[in-house]
Amino acid sequence: MRIGIIGLGLMGGSLGIAAKRAYSDVEVIGFDHNDQHCTEALEYGIVDKIIDDIGDFFGVDMLFLAIPVDGIIEILKNLSKVAEKTTIIDLGSTKEKIISVVPPTIRQNFIAAHPMTGTEKSGPSAAIDGLYHGKAVVLCDLKDSGEKQQNMAKNFFAKIGMKIFYMEAKEHDKHAAYISHMPHALSYALANSVMKQENPKAIIALAGGGFKDMSRIAKSSPNMWRDVFHQNKEYLLDGIECFSEELDMCKKFVEEESWEELHQWMTKANDLHKIL
Repeated sequence: MRIGIIGLGLMGGSLGIAAKRAYSDVEVIGFDHNDQHCTEALEYGIVDKIIDDIGDFFGVDMLFLAIPVDGIIEILKNLSKVAEKTTIIDLGSTKEKIISVVPPTIRQNFIAAHPMTGTEKSGPSAAIDGLYHGKAVVLCDLKDSGEKQQNMAKNFFAKIGMKIFYMEAKEHDKHAAYISHMPHALSYALANSVMKQENPKAIIALAGGGFKDMSRIAKSSPNMWRDVFHQNKEYLLDGIECFSEELDMCKKFVEEESWEELHQWMTKANDLHKIL
């Protein structure tokens, strides 16, 4: 088994570790524009070899794209000559726009996947053994992928311990806007709100678990999340609008001292955890 990984940060690095655990006879080949990432990936044993020519990936069994979503769109243009056997799997947080730019000649090679996992950290040093185990992965628009590629992807994700779900790309992007993309927008907004205060360090000194939990993902890569917001603009704006309406309702109850209505509003929110 020969596996290629483009992008050797948290997701790509953790994938390399997972592949080596899942397969007894595997060669993992890596590529990253950041030379330091390449050096570290070799030092940590995430990959067996670094290549500097995308063409060296054309004959691998599986090729994973673990880079920001705008980068995935760009690199797909250069993969039209991959071997018929190769399965290309992108790990981006958006799906509809990525699928729309896959060259028709390799659409059967392509699997659109979104592993629902990650942390706010980046780089090969952030790679985690077991990051994918027990987590969900969403596979989108499989009807347009080749049968062999479908089986390769399903078998791989099952081998590294993931739970597989299936969706249409449009449905995925709408759901991801609410459960992943909007929370990042809110975390960035919360962090910036605190930083605007006269003495943010004094405020942070008082911060408990709630603030730390809500602001943690504001440490995520701005490069990555700018691209996600760009690609999923429509659904993200819907999510932010929905959230704004709820926040305005909370504001109204407090302004009008409608404490019973506020209590009912909070109680309704508690119901979410009955389905989590």
